[in-house]
Formats: sequence, C-alpha cells, structure tokens
Amino acid sequence: MIRHLKKGKQEQEKKEFLQQVKTTVETIIEDIENNGDKAVANYSTKFDNWNPKSFRLSDEEIKACYAQVEDSVIEDIKWAQTQVRNFAQVQRDSMKDVEVETLPGVTLGHKHIAMESVGCYVPGGKYPLVASAHMSVVTAKVAGVKRVIAAAPPFGGKPSPEIVVAMDLAGADEIYCFGGVQAIAAMAVGTESIAPVDMIVGPGNAFVAEAKRQLFGRVGIDLFAGPTETLVIADDSVDGELCAADLLGQAEHGPTSPAILLTNSEALANDTLAEVERQLTILPTAEVAGAAWKDHGEVIVCDTYEEMIEVANDLAFEHVQIMTKNIPYFKENMRNFGALFLGPETNVSYGDKCIGTNHTLPTRKAARYTGGLWVGKFIKTCTFQSATEEASVVVGEYCSRLCAVEGFAGHKEQADIRLRRYKG
Repeated sequence: MIRHLKKGKQEQEKKEFLQQVKTTVETIIEDIENNGDKAVANYSTKFDNWNPKSFRLSDEEIKACYAQVEDSVIEDIKWAQTQVRNFAQVQRDSMKDVEVETLPGVTLGHKHIAMESVGCYVPGGKYPLVASAHMSVVTAKVAGVKRVIAAAPPFGGKPSPEIVVAMDLAGADEIYCFGGVQAIAAMAVGTESIAPVDMIVGPGNAFVAEAKRQLFGRVGIDLFAGPTETLVIADDSVDGELCAADLLGQAEHGPTSPAILLTNSEALANDTLAEVERQLTILPTAEVAGAAWKDHGEVIVCDTYEEMIEVANDLAFEHVQIMTKNIPYFKENMRNFGALFLGPETNVSYGDKCIGTNHTLPTRKAARYTGGLWVGKFIKTCTFQSATEEASVVVGEYCSRLCAVEGFAGHKEQADIRLRRYKG
C-alpha cells in the first residue's frame, strides 16, 4: 500500500502559479521582440537593478574578474571542467557517422552536424551557479558549436567573477551579464546588439523554463529544466540523517524545489522527518530550504520495492538517489528519471558540481520522453542518400506504385521520369 506521511502543494495550486508565470513571460518576450535592447535594459533594471552601458562583458572586464578569484578556486573550476569535458568527449566519440549500401546501388547514411550558435544560460540570482557554465559551455564546445554565448544575472550588484571565469575557461565566445526571461528572449530573438542563436540551453527558475517553452520552435531548446527536483529512494540500510541532508541539499535551490523521500520503512520516514526539522535549525540556507520543504516536500511510504518503482517512474523526477540494499534492482527497473545516483557513497551534489555527468536535467515529468543535456543535444543527425541508375529503377518502380496509392501525381512523376530515362 502506498501512503503519504507528508504531502506538498497540490496540483491546482501549482497550475495557478504556472498560469501567472505564463502571462508574465508572454508580456516580456513580446516587449523584447518589439523594443529590443531598450526593453532588455528596462527589465534588467526592474528585476536585477542592473543597467550597464553594455550587457556584454569586454575583454578587460573579463580579465578583471580573474583578478577577483583566488587561484585555488580557478584550479578547482579547471578540475571540474576537465571531468565534464572528458565525459562529454566520450559521449561525442560514441556518435558515429554511418554510410551503408542497403540494396545493390543504394547508399544511405547520416552525418552528425554541430549547431552553428547556442545560448547558454547560467542561473545566478540566488547563488552564483558556477557549475552551470561547465555543463553547457564546455559540452557545446566539445560538440563543435562555433558560436557559444553565455549569460548569467548579476550577483551582489555586479557580474559574478567566478561565473565569468568559468564561462571564459569553458570557451564562451561572448559573455553577457543579464538574467531571467530578458536574457533568454534576447539570446533567442536577438536585439540591436545581440545576434540571435539557434538554440537555448541551461537550467533556471519557473520563469526561465517558461520562456524556453514559449520560444521553442523559433529556437531549439535542450529540455524543460525548471526548479530542481530530487527523489531519495531509501530503505533501512541508511538513516534519517543522511536522507535529510540529501533532501535539504537540493531543496535549498529555491522555495519551489520539490524534495521527496520514497521508502519502504516507516521508521526511516519518521526518522527523516525529525532530522529535517533538526537540520533546518542549523543549515545556513534553511530559510529557502525550509520553504521548499514546507510547500513541496513529501514523504511516501510503500510496502515493497515494486511499489517504490511504480511511484518513482510515475514521478519521473530530475534527480533520483538510490540508497537501498538492492541497488541493481532499481538501476535495472527505473525508466523515468533525469539522472541516477547509485548508493550512499555518491549524491546529487557530486553530479551538480564536478563528477562529470551533466546537471542540466529534465523536470516536470519531461523525463518520460527525454534525458538530460549531453553533447548530442548540440548535434543534428542528418541523413543522405544516393543511388545508381540501376538502383533508381528498382526503387522507382516501388515508389511509382506507392505514390499512385496515395494520389500524389507529382511525386509519382518524380519516380516515373527516372524510370523512363534509366530503365533500359
């Protein structure tokens, strides 16, 4: 039996909030379409109290950021980027062009072609999320994208030096300091000073995710990566202290970040509930994490592993941490998730910051149909074909008859003209 010891906000409340977000985003995008740089400046002033002469950072401004970052931090950023780059390169190497003769004289194939330009969004309003620069810019560059622009909001009234350094080390060709919907819209539709890109990637809050949703089609997007979601699947092989730390560690992302414990141990569930309350008294980010836990935290108790799998696949959460006696069972049977973290020795924070897998992952049940950001998201797989005269006759006879079935006279003639010319 599946039962809730704690529930979060219900779907109706969430829908009402998202409707408000939708309306706000529509207004901002339309304004930027019509008024370009002026509208971007207005929203940046309104939301971030930030309106420089140019939102794009100059080489001198980028160099000045390096001077504000300790050498040890720069080395740590380089180490993290090496892990991300290495894994992205492994992924890229797994993608092979193909060319094969499928019938005598018929050659089919595909080529992997990197996109021309990409805009990478790095969240940075509440926290300077340095790691998001690695995940998007580094991966795009490994894929072979020619023009990669990166944007992050100001932090503490100025560009975050750490984020700027990370963007630059990752290989960004243009670096901008602006955030929110105005940044997404400016990169997607372009302004007088910003050439538009072909694709927008990167995580963000509900407004950023909605902006990407509304702009999808005009530009490509990686996926819907909204407020962080974390699901801890645990049994009595671990304790409440560990579970609470992993739940609150992700809840601190923002007050709308869901965090759920899924267990078959009611004792662990109660232990975790008590530990959450205790840790909230000492966690420096308790104000944010506590709000997220209050409104979006849940504890679900099941009787069996099978029920736990059923619930987990239905939730289709972004991060899924497995801390059970039988980890291979969950690895084998989980179907809908952004990323798995297997065993108590690893955790979502490793994936978020530096272990090498990408932290831009699907939210709001998008894991039912997509995985996370990876090098392949920046690459188009495009097919090609060729045929000899003899093969064109073989294929053409089938094509002509099939076109007649559908009533496509023009399509049929494309086949028939070749039959007349090549059928000797």
